[in-house]
Amino acid sequence: MNVDLKKILVKLSLFLIIVSPIFAAVARAKEPEVMEGLETNKKVIIAEMKQQLKDELEHFGAPTIDHKYGGYFTDMNYKWQLKGPQDKMIVTQARLVWANAHASMYYHQKEPYLKYATHGLKFLENVMWDKKYGGFYDIVNREGKPLGRNGNYVKTAYGNAFGIYGLAGYYKAFGDTSALDLAIKTYKWMDEHSYDPKYGGYFQYMSREGVPYKNGFHGTPPKDQNSMIHIMEAFTELYEVWPNPELRVRLDSLFHDVRDIAIGNHPWLTLFFERNWTPVSYRDSNNYLRTAHFEEDHISFGHNVETAWLLLQTSKALGLKNEAKTLRIAKWMDDFALENGWDKDLGGIYDGGYIFQGEHHVTIIMPTKQWWSQVEALNSFLMMSELYPHDKMDYYMKFCEQWNYVKKYLLDHKYGGWYWGGIDKAPQNIKGPKATIWKVDYHTTRGLINCIRRLEGKL
Repeated sequence: MNVDLKKILVKLSLFLIIVSPIFAAVARAKEPEVMEGLETNKKVIIAEMKQQLKDELEHFGAPTIDHKYGGYFTDMNYKWQLKGPQDKMIVTQARLVWANAHASMYYHQKEPYLKYATHGLKFLENVMWDKKYGGFYDIVNREGKPLGRNGNYVKTAYGNAFGIYGLAGYYKAFGDTSALDLAIKTYKWMDEHSYDPKYGGYFQYMSREGVPYKNGFHGTPPKDQNSMIHIMEAFTELYEVWPNPELRVRLDSLFHDVRDIAIGNHPWLTLFFERNWTPVSYRDSNNYLRTAHFEEDHISFGHNVETAWLLLQTSKALGLKNEAKTLRIAKWMDDFALENGWDKDLGGIYDGGYIFQGEHHVTIIMPTKQWWSQVEALNSFLMMSELYPHDKMDYYMKFCEQWNYVKKYLLDHKYGGWYWGGIDKAPQNIKGPKATIWKVDYHTTRGLINCIRRLEGKL
């Protein structure tokens, strides 16, 4: 090919790459048929999501009820058959109470959700609550006997926070004051035993008696962002039904801990901290130590997109809706995930990245795509599309691409439900469990309801 001609073609290609999005944006704004197409697309997605929500609630409804010992079954194989020890963790049990309560509010009907949620509530009250020392046990076996961890009957701030979350959701849906009373009791127990009066924040691990492990527990640092964001979420749920001034102070403090410390001056979350908020980092260590401590130090794109919208939710509850700094940081978090953790070929966000010493770019070190991250991305991108409808990131298009990814690689069209992670990266997930003590319909129910309501203009 003639050299000059090749140069012209290269320049033309670059020009088209640059201007095509501009032309597309103009077309979307000006052509009625394009706008009509977007509305049709929206209606299709709403219908698909409603069907998926119905599917989730059916799988995690009657089949999970343990009529013999109380609580919910959470060990199910890929065919939704009961398989496993059926241990019962406070996080999972409370999440199922919450999901049934919010399903009841979404559908504006009590049954069968009141029945399912009340079944779980009784288990929280009668089995998972420690009647001697207070607080919720972290995990019990199917029969309700507390299970130890490294020889200790530990309790966690994360678990007790979800107890509050489920109980507050139950009260919000059904008005049962006994659930609210236990939620308040749990909050006060956490404030006494888990709150750090010196540096703020909450110690994740406590003994059965409620004595906090101030230096961490068996190698795990004492504070972490995942506990922080979900304690914040739980306190937000409680504050909406119990606007107590002291709770507001704690919620406001948590909000700033997450926004200004866990995120701070970079658009991703520091995962773990020492008591005085010193970040736990292995960036300057060797490859062996970095690999060994991956869980404590990496960039979690799923938590980026989840925290972005949780911050905005709490900001709204505190009366700070659309406060400029929080909006900027939430957008910063989503944009970082899209720019660094988004699979540009197939869609979906990766599970983990890292910025190695001496480098400034993100290296993907965990290219899998767990189900919960993908749901959080749907919810977060759609929220951003409403806040920034004309932004260059084109959040609504990313939301649509993300939903297409979910349909193709995460939804089991044979047996129903969500795979543990995208089968584009982990084909073995086809025969992976549909439910475990870490996987029920909390992320999916919450995300689908939020997306449907937002698409319908009801959120």
